[in-house]
Amino acid sequence: MTTSPSLSSISEAAREPMPLAEVDLADPDNFLDGVTPWRMFHTLRHQDPVHWQPEPEPNHGFWAVTRHADIARVDRDAETFTSTKFVNLEEVDDDQIKKRASILELDGVRHRALRSLLQRQFGARTINGYGDFLRGLTARTLDAALAKGTFDFVKDVSADFPINVLARLLDVPEEDNRQLIEWGNRIIGNTDPDYADVLLDSEESEKYRDLPFRSPASLEVFAYGRELARQRRGKDGTDLISRLVNETPRDGVPLSPQDFDNYFLLLVVAGNETTRHTISHSMLALIQHPEQLARLQEDPSLIPTAVEEFLRWASPVYHFRRTATRDVELGGRQVKEGDKVVMWFASGNRDEEVFGNPYDFDVARHPNDHVTFGKGSPHLCLGNLLARTEIRIMFEELIPRIASVRLAGEVPRVRSNFVNGIKRLPVEVTLA
Repeated sequence: MTTSPSLSSISEAAREPMPLAEVDLADPDNFLDGVTPWRMFHTLRHQDPVHWQPEPEPNHGFWAVTRHADIARVDRDAETFTSTKFVNLEEVDDDQIKKRASILELDGVRHRALRSLLQRQFGARTINGYGDFLRGLTARTLDAALAKGTFDFVKDVSADFPINVLARLLDVPEEDNRQLIEWGNRIIGNTDPDYADVLLDSEESEKYRDLPFRSPASLEVFAYGRELARQRRGKDGTDLISRLVNETPRDGVPLSPQDFDNYFLLLVVAGNETTRHTISHSMLALIQHPEQLARLQEDPSLIPTAVEEFLRWASPVYHFRRTATRDVELGGRQVKEGDKVVMWFASGNRDEEVFGNPYDFDVARHPNDHVTFGKGSPHLCLGNLLARTEIRIMFEELIPRIASVRLAGEVPRVRSNFVNGIKRLPVEVTLA
């Protein structure tokens, strides 16, 4: 089992040069120790910021974009760097794209139309109206966890809290929460043997090549969503599912059953995973940097600023992919039409050109121009305000309750070069 390295080892090793020839962003095993990814990113930013990364067959390799400025350039230019050929590293054919495409794999008019279906539900007016609900939910979550004294922070807090929020937005029963979490683990953790039904790179995954993430769990999510859609269709509900099944996108093209399946699955996965992992990484960072926890205990008004540092530090999604639509120069490299171009957001969040002392965890860091939700992109995370609000309220409620907190065991990480996830975070808390 992989343990969490010490604070000093992270800080020192992240700056320790890794020979360029040893960098391999395609191998999920390199993302298990919490140190190697940062060493690889550091080497690439300084030696080869737009780096050709070979991959095992059947994939053909990709350009790894690791500097903040280049990431922003790719993310903003959907005409040159399209999402329509897929946003993960897996290479798929046109038939697979047609079957698996969600809003993430669309650009232009159709992307904006599907995005607009739920944009209001994730806007400031709606999210600000959730304040009382979120504080009540946070208090209930923390009451149950902190009463134990020693507990798994992931299971009892950082997974439990956002899934309850998602259940509210979907208007589904609370008893379904554990199933929603399990589905997310099985789908996103498709390279982790502890989570995946079928590993992404296995021969067996060919049976599921037309499903999102090649995960058979997608079929269960589809069935669950279709039943909810059947119940809500033609009614006047205001939940996310009712919006999807009862409103026509502004381009006039109704959602097909397949559109609904993929949109619903994205909500289940994205609505839980990234916020969960950000909260987990933030708690771990506060444990490893007790002086920063003390700053927040002494001055809670810093917490909104700290949220942006939590998001930068956690970088819960390592990367997203685009595909070049034409030959183009990027970072001194000649990218060819059809090449995969991968934005490593986690690396951009440690770019020395943008962040002073990027390996320091500083809850008062300002400005904080992180790229966690994207940078100037038409694909800017739709739920970014909700995520920020959830994280802020969680730590506004948690920090005054605790006098101290320490690790009570090992901290294993998800075997993935896509999601920067923590599986378990055993903690022992002394109450204030």
